[in-house]
Amino acid sequence: MNKAFTREPEGEGDDDEAVLPQVPPGTRNYMTPQGYARLRAELMQLIDEERPKVVEVVHWAASNGDRSENGDYIYGKKRLREIDRRIRFLTKRLEAAEVTDPSVHHGSDQVFFGATVTYADGEGQERTITILGIDEADSLNGQVSWISPVARALLKARVGDAVRLVTPAGVQEIEVLEVRYPAAPA
Repeated sequence: MNKAFTREPEGEGDDDEAVLPQVPPGTRNYMTPQGYARLRAELMQLIDEERPKVVEVVHWAASNGDRSENGDYIYGKKRLREIDRRIRFLTKRLEAAEVTDPSVHHGSDQVFFGATVTYADGEGQERTITILGIDEADSLNGQVSWISPVARALLKARVGDAVRLVTPAGVQEIEVLEVRYPAAPA
């Protein structure tokens, strides 16, 4: 059959967006004010700058005639779908966001969202993590999502408490050594 008479599915050839963590059903999408501002800035940049540029390129490429072998047109349409997918994702995440300022707990010794916690495992090895929102966490920088197993084990614990952490290697006990929160903005 001639290619001109076949319709390819809209997303064919696109890599599906990376599997992103989902907010557990029945819970809120907690986020710090900084994380909310970062996602909102990305959304505005996509809407106000990047998408209009790509639309302009696609329009120019379409006006050149034969679209079937026009690389600018084909790539532009693909990039436009990627941008639109990201815009939809960011819009949904921001609409569901529950902005929580961790500085309200400044001086507390109990672990809540936004805390930077230092804990020791059974061998005495110390680790420091910051508990953040799903869209903010960066494990390479010691940041974990509030839905991660270690964060769930630590939430509501106080300095000196020993909590049970369930891992694939088994259950281990960890002790909370220090809890810090950012100071309130002046």
